[in-house]
This record gives sequence, structure tokens and C-alpha cells, in this order.
Amino acid sequence: QVQLVESGGGLVQAGDSLRLSCTASGRTFSSYAMGWFRQAPGNKREFVAAISRSGGSTYYTDSVKGRFTISKDNAKNTGYLQMNSLQPEDTAVYYCAASSNVGSVYRSQCDYWGQGTQVTVSS
Repeated sequence: QVQLVESGGGLVQAGDSLRLSCTASGRTFSSYAMGWFRQAPGNKREFVAAISRSGGSTYYTDSVKGRFTISKDNAKNTGYLQMNSLQPEDTAVYYCAASSNVGSVYRSQCDYWGQGTQVTVSS
């Protein structure tokens, strides 16, 4: 079992940056690929970014490429999503999730999910 807790959300202005953290407890974090997803009001949850177990491979949805960076520190059992040049359309609840392989994360077929953290970007 893995428990995931997100933090770092907040209210920012367009163009600002935020870094989300996802702290894992339970089994060794290095055993899991992880990802970030988001859900805006009235929308379906969507994939944002994924990273492999080792951290050597990353994947992004097109709308965040060049602005967001996913990373993980297995020694700290923590994953991150650095978000730069935030725009109002990035407003959503952001969730981290984990699975045994990055392909499953990419397909949103994750075994473990956090409770979410709100990110609001004002124009």
C-alpha cells in the first residue's frame, strides 16, 4: 500500500510559478512510477505528466510542455511538479498518482491516488 499526499497548491497570478509536492508513505517510492493529473470544474480528469520509477523518463500532455517539469526524489519519497508560466486555464484540482509502471500512469490506470490540491490562477 502507498499513501500519497499532495501539497503546494494555492492562488497565483498568470505568469507565476508553483511547485507541487507529492509525499508518499508505505512501500518504497522507487518501486513506483508516478504522475500528475488535474480536474477543472465541469471537466473530466486529465493527464498532465508522468515519470518512470527511476526518474529517467518523463511524459507530458501537450498543453504543459515547456512550462511544467515533473521529477521525483526517491530518497525523500517525494515527487514534484514544477509549474511555470501558469495560465488561468491551468486552474484545477491537481492529483498525484502512482503505479508500478509508467505506461499505466500515462493511461491513467493508477493504483494509488492522493486527495488533490487546488491550484487557482487569476488573470
